[in-house]
Amino acid sequence: MIDKIPRSELTEWCYLQGKAKAMQHTHLRDLAHDHERNQALTFRSGPMLLDISKQKLDVPILKGLVKLAETVGLPSAINALVKGEAVNNTEGRPALHSALRLPKDQTLMVDGIDVVPDVHDSLEKMRSIVSRIHSRQWRGFSGRAITDVVNIGVGGSDLGPFMACQALNEFVPEEATRLHIHFVSSIDGTQVADLLGTLRPETTLFIISSKSFTTIDTLSNAHTALQWMLKAMGDKELVVAHHFIGVSTKPEKMSAWGIPEANQILFWEWVGGRFSLWSGIGLPVALKVGMANFEQMLAGAHFMDKEFSDKPIAQNLPALLGLVGVWNATFLDIRAHSVLPYDGRLKYFPSYLSQLEMESNGKSVDKQGLPVEHSTCPVLWGEVGPNAQHAFYQLLHQGTQPVSCDFIAPIKRYTGLSHNSEAYKSLQTQHQLALANCLAQSRVLMLGDASTDSDANTPNFKRYRGNQPSTTILLDELTPYTLGALVALYEHKVFVMSVLWDINPFDQWGVELGKKIADKMSQALAGQHNPSFDASTLNLLKIIADVTQGVA
Repeated sequence: MIDKIPRSELTEWCYLQGKAKAMQHTHLRDLAHDHERNQALTFRSGPMLLDISKQKLDVPILKGLVKLAETVGLPSAINALVKGEAVNNTEGRPALHSALRLPKDQTLMVDGIDVVPDVHDSLEKMRSIVSRIHSRQWRGFSGRAITDVVNIGVGGSDLGPFMACQALNEFVPEEATRLHIHFVSSIDGTQVADLLGTLRPETTLFIISSKSFTTIDTLSNAHTALQWMLKAMGDKELVVAHHFIGVSTKPEKMSAWGIPEANQILFWEWVGGRFSLWSGIGLPVALKVGMANFEQMLAGAHFMDKEFSDKPIAQNLPALLGLVGVWNATFLDIRAHSVLPYDGRLKYFPSYLSQLEMESNGKSVDKQGLPVEHSTCPVLWGEVGPNAQHAFYQLLHQGTQPVSCDFIAPIKRYTGLSHNSEAYKSLQTQHQLALANCLAQSRVLMLGDASTDSDANTPNFKRYRGNQPSTTILLDELTPYTLGALVALYEHKVFVMSVLWDINPFDQWGVELGKKIADKMSQALAGQHNPSFDASTLNLLKIIADVTQGVA
């Protein structure tokens, strides 16, 4: 079978290695003015445009990447993913985040069971909870309506909902304007302690979001929240019934914690934590922007699912984005990638992608359990573009290492304002400035000095080498629908890259290791000596103990 042949021995792989070696001697400015190439490397689907013409590749290279994808079985892998096969081979289960976006009238059989009714039962429970809270029918123990909701989670149970709530802040419906959504994730208690000092117990509702309902970070914060509530009202059963909602795959653990079944929202083991925004984990988003807007997010993601499953690789936006990612990281050996949205509403999108991509594809063992022979996931970070310009763009323009970039911007903004108002005119000017900076920065990263007024007399410290590859993603407008499509675009990009690298993007054993070793270290901090620790750790434990006991 082709999967058992090392990637480096594939004819298509060797072809691309040769192309990459030749491309090392080509500067992006040599490709920049080829209009036919630009047209061939620009793609549009629905409300989204993908321009990869500032990448260090040409049409033959893209065709070579498509051929490689076909050779290693990407089309059949996509089909296996969306049909519910056990693509998560180390845990023996599907990865069906796309099922969370399926319309109610569709069917998806997994192990003889149609999962779509369960998905929509969960959505219906979300809808009921959102309606009760927005209509002020959900009351706290004192009979007062809920004014503040605190989501307690970490990782995928925090980053996705938090990112989406910030991105869609302009889409809050009238009935949700009196509701304030907060997020707590830090294990050290700083966030929860600071937040609880500003809230009123009788009008605060907590959402405990945890796939396993065993995550120590989340349960520690939940325990602190519960103790805070019990200080105001000592009846635990009453407090939990009125002030706590659980979102998990483990109903028995939620029940053991005290959360009644009516306050439990379920999702399933076949939903990875970092892919769970579309499930009950998205409850804070639905509370923030209303269930109708949350469903628009699902619809946008489903649009991208159809793009991914139905279109040929050569015209498939997520596949193309993934192929470019592999070209840069593996063949051009570019080990850093920056995501740069030119819209303040997407400020936390790069942080969300850092987990999505690096937790998924930060792997060095292939699906057969053998060490990979090539670079996989690059280090990913980012920031809102205008802020980043005053920070790390210095490295992008004049640093020593190559970095690939994604520029993201909406074409239209502030369309809801009166076009004759001074506020609209002023904000439109600012939006145009943001777009201008987005296009200008990607152009300079491509061309370097060729985009400026540099001449032979320009000193070296004012020169820019350019030749930094980038992709530009334009949205017609940032809406719940296009945000859903954008997130799904990157979810599927991750899968594409994993297939070409032959790794499993749906497990996270490195994360699980961190949980285990932290338990052992907690015991040591509690005074249980462990001589098997290394010298540095033993010394640090001694210093901490001495300072704690006032010895030092």
